[in-house]
Amino acid sequence: MRGLQGKVALVAGAAPGNIGAATAIRLAEEGTSVVAADLNESAARAVADEIQGLGGKAIGRSFDITDESSYKELVDVTVKEFGRLDGLFNVAADFSPATLAQDTDVLSVSLEVWWHTIDVTLTGYMCGIRHALPIMIDQGGGAIVNTMSTSVWMGEDRRVAYQSAKAGLYGLTRHTATLGGKHGVRCNSVAPGVILTGAALANTTEEYRNEILASVRSNRLGVPEDLAAMIAF
Repeated sequence: MRGLQGKVALVAGAAPGNIGAATAIRLAEEGTSVVAADLNESAARAVADEIQGLGGKAIGRSFDITDESSYKELVDVTVKEFGRLDGLFNVAADFSPATLAQDTDVLSVSLEVWWHTIDVTLTGYMCGIRHALPIMIDQGGGAIVNTMSTSVWMGEDRRVAYQSAKAGLYGLTRHTATLGGKHGVRCNSVAPGVILTGAALANTTEEYRNEILASVRSNRLGVPEDLAAMIAF
């Protein structure tokens, strides 16, 4: 469709096979210049290389979403490289097996895992917005998208830190939409269920995925490209 010609977007959490990478690629296909960022620098550069191979404009950068100075530097690099910032997509999360195994329930989760998850999935998102929003306001417009999760409404009996962090994004998103709205800056959230990302395929069984499929109103589970289309919109 090429509906985003001349725009610049930062994807915070762009690893191959996941929602961030699919979104970076879709945005580039729509004409956006993209900064693909991830804790894993080689993963971010791989996404940027793929976009360049398709004829798009992109750079790959590493950053630590739990470090505000690192996120600020990432925003600064984006503006320095492309001259502006029109879109920010917060999608980073820690789906490492060690973290998932320790994110248990309210009775047993360690404070270390609790705070780490909050830092990655809520405080980190806030830091990105804190440094991107003023730029968008000065430009007269922009769009921010935060990644929530349907687990917020399901009330799972595990992953208490993850659910709590994602629930906090509801307030952060609405606050940001109110703050930026009068200046032409929109802030929305997407709340995916089970999406067949690389992380999901690595951390779930086929039996679990079939159980989820049986419970939804679709003949298939979602794939990263489904979310990418929504975020581009």
